[in-house]
Amino acid sequence: MVNTLVHPIKKTITLSDGRTITLETGKVAKQADGAVELRMGGTMLLATVCTARDVTPGTDFMPLTVEYKEKYASAGRFPGGFTKREGKASDYEILTSRLIDRVLRPLFPGNYHAETFVNVTLYSSDKVNQPDALAGLAASAAMAVSGIPFEGPISEVRVVRINGEFVIDPTFEQMKQADMDLMVGATYDNIMMVEGEMNEVSETDLINALKAAHAAIKDHCLVQKELMEAVGKPIMEYCHEVNDEDLRADVKAKCYQPAYEIAQSGNKNKHEREAAFEAICEGYVEALPEEKKEDEEYVGMIKRYFHDVEREAMRRCVLDEGKRLDGRALNEVRPIWIEPDYVPGPHGSAIFTRGETQALVTCTLGTKLDEKMIDDVLRQGYDKFLLHYNFPPFSTGEAKAQRGVGRREIGHGHLAWRALKPMIPSDFPYTIRVVSDIFESNGSSSMATVCGGCLALRDAGVPMIRPVSGVAMGLIKDEDSDKYAVLTDILGDEDHLGDMDFKVTGTEKGITATQMDIKCNGLSYEILEKALQQAKEGRAHILGKILEAQPETRPDLKEHAPRMVAFDIDKSFIGAVIGPGGKIIQGIQEETGATVTIDESDGVGHVAVSSANKASIDAAVAKIKAIVALPEVGEIYTGPVKTIQSFGAFVEFMPGKEGLLHISEIDWKRFETMEETGIKEGDVVTVKLLEIDQKTGKFRLSMRALKEKPDGYEERPARTPRGERPERPRRDRGERGERRPRRNNNDRPDFRGGI
Repeated sequence: MVNTLVHPIKKTITLSDGRTITLETGKVAKQADGAVELRMGGTMLLATVCTARDVTPGTDFMPLTVEYKEKYASAGRFPGGFTKREGKASDYEILTSRLIDRVLRPLFPGNYHAETFVNVTLYSSDKVNQPDALAGLAASAAMAVSGIPFEGPISEVRVVRINGEFVIDPTFEQMKQADMDLMVGATYDNIMMVEGEMNEVSETDLINALKAAHAAIKDHCLVQKELMEAVGKPIMEYCHEVNDEDLRADVKAKCYQPAYEIAQSGNKNKHEREAAFEAICEGYVEALPEEKKEDEEYVGMIKRYFHDVEREAMRRCVLDEGKRLDGRALNEVRPIWIEPDYVPGPHGSAIFTRGETQALVTCTLGTKLDEKMIDDVLRQGYDKFLLHYNFPPFSTGEAKAQRGVGRREIGHGHLAWRALKPMIPSDFPYTIRVVSDIFESNGSSSMATVCGGCLALRDAGVPMIRPVSGVAMGLIKDEDSDKYAVLTDILGDEDHLGDMDFKVTGTEKGITATQMDIKCNGLSYEILEKALQQAKEGRAHILGKILEAQPETRPDLKEHAPRMVAFDIDKSFIGAVIGPGGKIIQGIQEETGATVTIDESDGVGHVAVSSANKASIDAAVAKIKAIVALPEVGEIYTGPVKTIQSFGAFVEFMPGKEGLLHISEIDWKRFETMEETGIKEGDVVTVKLLEIDQKTGKFRLSMRALKEKPDGYEERPARTPRGERPERPRRDRGERGERRPRRNNNDRPDFRGGI
């Protein structure tokens, strides 16, 4: 039956490998301003967008909110916890929301200030295709059919490199082989956002990855334009700003030159510079007639126009004279001072200061029990490297309370985590938590976290493969010409008033992570290449300062750090180490005082033993290795007597392994009973393993083999003790092939009636 109420419009994107993505609108969620259903294989996302028709008075920014959510039902799973329903957003959902937001936000008209909400929800997953790589495309398609003013469309793709080849939107399985993982967002003409991690790749490799991603994004944008034309929804009319062009011109005429002089002065102090700019604006307001001063809307316009003046003054100063707000050269890094081992309590620490940006970073080492459990909709497992970033208000001089962790803190911490993670050896047995507390902030606190995190890890004795540094690059681009300037180690104002924030981290060998956002109408690859080369020089300078302050990694852990020994055992021994109901492993922990953990992966048992006491570790390791060791004939062992029998004793010569110490193997002297030997249950004896029965697996032990044989000793046949029945001799059946004559039953007594 045809539903006459539904008039869906569907468009298809075909990827280079033959997979398809379908965008469909007009079937569901029709009361939203825009709604698009995206399907790829068995993965389905619904993106909706709604915007307010009225604007909150006084709003002079774009109040955009992006929410990405994953339903547990999409993967056929129940949510955890008591309520059994989806709760607050996970870090992964927040990070995906930020990726969408950072591409959409710059493309709204500068005078559009209506509250706008974008929701992208995963309703079905085939556990093959990764939904976060499709969320940006779904959001943009919903925006494209909504009629909301938007300078798109855009799309986002994930690009990875596998065996030297770039792959767009790889599957979960393909990700295991990748040495580069980038999320790229762009319009048809320009790259807008980049974020990802790499295994020390070159700048050229990064540029080539961006080109591959952008080629795929162009196809996505063309299909969205077709979808938008097919829907045919007109663009909304709006009027969200009241402007006075005469006032704008007057503010510029009276304030530009004083603002330019401040930008040119090279004042290195952030607060003094801010106060000087504010004084110009306040002076202009003070000169107004009294009735104008009391008009909040009028004063608000003045502040908005002065912000434009301040922005232009700073940009012209950089472009025309090559002078930055704090007097530095375009490629100069701010002064750096570093102090490793700054606080004694943590297992590692460092304070890293670059200009007016400062971070105290600490490192804590833990055991497997401290790992973070990941229980997202599509991702389950454990993470043994954690990095948390905190941005308290006092770091910028703000007088307000700190309330929880915001999206920005999660995003900045994730970038630093990506930067450092590749340089931590995979076989390092500890769980690691790095915490960065920002004490001062004037640009690029996330890069201070990377540098401080590297120092703290090395101070804790973590054997990093290579040290990592990071720097944030900025851009000032002339809107009316091809003139531009790339800035190294940007200030907060250069980020706010400039066109780009491009963070790059890496080692001396290559890039480990990057994040880029732009605010202008596009970047050429020439600009990107220059920014990356300048960033490489800045990273090398900062890395030199790190190695100057901390030439070597601490050779050993600090005294108060937990000690840990990790080793692998055969999968078949895991049960023996744990014991029934955990009896063996718990006993080892109680007896030694060490913490023992064991888990299985790839058919191998991974054991970790930790304690603050080396003797405890050694004792626990010895017990475990005794359990997993294989008995060897001829080896000497010591163990307790478990049971006494008339024919000998059973000795636990290795944990979980008992062998028979026969009465004849106790001494060269002959004993008639076990009482004569003096051996009792619980006695600890030393024995030699004589034999392992290949059929039964039983062990034969000896004590007398460890004693010197008496002179003239003659071996006598051993008496068969009670309890050991000799083997009954076989009845003679004559020569081979012959049978004994059968007895005649007639010769037998007749028990029925006598003889």
